[in-house]
Amino acid sequence: MYDDVILLTERDYLRIRHLLSFKSSGDYENLEIEIERAKIIGEHEIPTDLVMMNSKVTFLTVQEDKTMTITLTYPSEANFEEGRISILAPLGSALIGLRVGQEINWMFPDGKTKTLRILEVAKP
Repeated sequence: MYDDVILLTERDYLRIRHLLSFKSSGDYENLEIEIERAKIIGEHEIPTDLVMMNSKVTFLTVQEDKTMTITLTYPSEANFEEGRISILAPLGSALIGLRVGQEINWMFPDGKTKTLRILEVAKP
């Protein structure tokens, strides 16, 4: 997990919380933990480099020295081949609320922990 504060817009927080209310408890525990520790901000407070829903995000997987660009989406819009990753996927859960320059250590389903560093964020 990540110790620094993450930021979520009130809109993203409410939509993600609503989405999680239809899922089995425990299946998305990491995402639940992340959004519960987030600082909720208003639309007028959004930093330009904040990873939020529908953001296009470029990040580095530090251990692999691999850069990847994805768009963070809701499940109905996700398409891995097109680079649209669901907020419910481990990668989506890891990136939400971070800003350029921040890192997070995240355990993926294969049991490996990877350090992800945000390099660039573009708003939709």
